[in-house]
Amino acid sequence: MATATKMELAVEMTCQRCVQDIQKKLDGIQEIKTLDINLGNEQVVIETTLPSSQVIDILESTGRRATLQGHGSAISGQSHLGAAVSMLEVGPVKGVVRYLQSDRNTCIIEGTLDGLKPGKYGIAIHELGDLSDGCNSCGDRFNPYNQPHGGPADERRHVGDMGNIEADETGRAKFRLEDRLIKVWDIIGRSVVVHANADDLGRGNNPQSKIDGNSGSGIACGIIARSSGLFQNPKKFCSCDGVTIWEERDRPLAGPGRSQPHASL
Repeated sequence: MATATKMELAVEMTCQRCVQDIQKKLDGIQEIKTLDINLGNEQVVIETTLPSSQVIDILESTGRRATLQGHGSAISGQSHLGAAVSMLEVGPVKGVVRYLQSDRNTCIIEGTLDGLKPGKYGIAIHELGDLSDGCNSCGDRFNPYNQPHGGPADERRHVGDMGNIEADETGRAKFRLEDRLIKVWDIIGRSVVVHANADDLGRGNNPQSKIDGNSGSGIACGIIARSSGLFQNPKKFCSCDGVTIWEERDRPLAGPGRSQPHASL
């Protein structure tokens, strides 16, 4: 059974009709366990087994922009054990991967990646958060216990072995994984790497299978950085350039098009 998490989302709302539309859209979705909508704070808090990207898609189908503000455990009384995020911008593939320590034995990893060709790709956490030479400088797979390469369900495997993700015909890969070995506090400052080939999970008939599953070189990667837990991110605009959280949804992360004059600043 999938582990539920609690998500805090900022959603563009101006009136009670907005609340009603969102309530109607989310009611009846089996994977959503609880729902709280706060019009004054433009905030939606839900407990769900869905990935955050899918929740945002559902909310934005009402015609209102939405963004994830915080992510945490849905276990009553559970303190925040850590959350992290990676922005993949090195290489042709772009996207985001999020990590949440739901309890001490469960890390939930979810992501959305674009720019892939249809098919399966290995994905793993690597030792180093060094992108000075792209994915080539991320080091080996994270393997603190000196184990052979394997699949995510194997008893003996690298801690960083996350198996495969699959891109659809549009080149998009969406995934949600639950892992018993990965701990958020161990991976912050390291990197996540998407590999060129499918990972054979250590079941191949050559020595390389027990090293990296014959998954090939990295084609996209990003550093794993600490991110906000529930109710830890009150940001409404970026203090460096005045971009609001709503405008940020429609702009590139950096470079031309990011900044523009704001009459209110």
